[in-house]
Amino acid sequence: MPLSQDSQNLNHTMKTRETLVEMKGITKAFGSVVANDHVDFSLDKGEICALLGENGAGKTTLMKILVGLYLPDSGEIRVKGERISFRSPADAIRRGIGMVHQIFTLDESLTVCENIRLGLKPLGFWLNIEETKKQIVELGGRLGLEVDPNMQVGKLSEGQKQRVEILKILMRNPDVIILDEPTSVLTPIEVHQLFSTLNRLKETKGIVFISHHLDEVLEIASRVQVLRDGRVVGMRLASRTSKEELASMMVGREIPEFSATAASKGTELLRMENVSCEVERGVTALKNVSLTIYSGEIVGVAGVSGNGQKELSDIIVGLRKYVGRLFFEGKDLAKANVESRLKMGVALIPENRMEAGILPDSSIADNLILGSKKRSEVTRRALFVELLDREKVSRCCQELISEYEIKTPSEKLPARLLSGGNIQKLLLARILSEQPKVLIAEQPTRGLDVAATDYVHRKLQEMRMKGIGILLISEDLGEVLKLSDRVLVMFRGELTGQFRPGEVSLEEIGLRMGGAQRTRETGD
Repeated sequence: MPLSQDSQNLNHTMKTRETLVEMKGITKAFGSVVANDHVDFSLDKGEICALLGENGAGKTTLMKILVGLYLPDSGEIRVKGERISFRSPADAIRRGIGMVHQIFTLDESLTVCENIRLGLKPLGFWLNIEETKKQIVELGGRLGLEVDPNMQVGKLSEGQKQRVEILKILMRNPDVIILDEPTSVLTPIEVHQLFSTLNRLKETKGIVFISHHLDEVLEIASRVQVLRDGRVVGMRLASRTSKEELASMMVGREIPEFSATAASKGTELLRMENVSCEVERGVTALKNVSLTIYSGEIVGVAGVSGNGQKELSDIIVGLRKYVGRLFFEGKDLAKANVESRLKMGVALIPENRMEAGILPDSSIADNLILGSKKRSEVTRRALFVELLDREKVSRCCQELISEYEIKTPSEKLPARLLSGGNIQKLLLARILSEQPKVLIAEQPTRGLDVAATDYVHRKLQEMRMKGIGILLISEDLGEVLKLSDRVLVMFRGELTGQFRPGEVSLEEIGLRMGGAQRTRETGD
């Protein structure tokens, strides 16, 4: 595909800078699926290049090739002009290429210093412990990545853990740093601090920034490269493009701006009064939490991961013991188990859709009919036994696949072969067909591309308009503010504020997410 004039001008400009990495004609297939189709990519010293694309567009595969996790089927990689072939991530690190993964790889039982030393040892970089601590303090102070080298990692915030991951890479003195969704667990203040650090680092390095947040991409990147269906579809200067153009390039069509409609609060569905729970003996995960969810509203929970959101969700759906009181439509749920709550109308979109949302090796059809109400519609009786009517199953599933735009060649396909966005659509199809009254949505768009995210947002809005009460738990503050009628802020198991979107600044929300004093509350 011919590059735009903007891309051609960019290529000309880049020739005047030192090229750190150059990938040419990279092709990688997994069976019949071509993940990368003759992809070219380069990175220069002094720049932050954002890599964008839908789920399955090939950007992760391309970066895994660059760090030595995959071997390309064809094409070449040059590092500072020298053609190389990586056989492992250690090879890439020795050549000055490091990656900070979205899922942290730290041992939480060890200290910061011990984690960093473990990361250095396999590569032959070995310092005594005092020298390591000294370098951590010096490097962290110089780059705004301050962290106590003696602190146990398990006691750090998510933002501090990410600092450790970055320091672990920087201690190897790389020329190229790849960051995969680096802001997904950060407060707005921590995002600002991270961007300040990246702007300092780019003076001597090249940085690849992978993110689904287009606002962040335009703020931090100097250049943006977009992949679609395994191919490069364009390259833009961040200063000369827009969210709308980038989104259109990613999905091949225009995505209209989503805006939530005004709420019409209905009857009380769920009420929690002074609920607390322990995650381990003596360790409080939730402390005196009170909240109410009404029909026809979305209540958002803002907070960095690990501050009680998961325990809150587990208590509502019946997966965790608690003290305090919990009511559903006025009925005390103290003795109600998971199954009975499901029958009452409490539903869950789990944050880990692969492990807790679907049966990966079962067919799409079998996953769609897991719900009790839906199964009753597709069974037939044979003597004293109730059997599935496969004709009814197929007809029902085809209707849901069409209605929820699940992209699959057949309902017989194993669910694990679907993309993340289509798995989320499968979950929505199954849950909505059960006609719930209250929905707990845990991280409903985590890891989804811009088109799938837009689809989920519109479905949640549609559910709300039908009178369903929704508790939205998300680490994406922008998502919470866009969708919610009321927002609750959680820190260390407590509610540190309640407000309506637009009433307080992002800075104040970020402070509350980090444990600052309570903000004023608005009524239910």
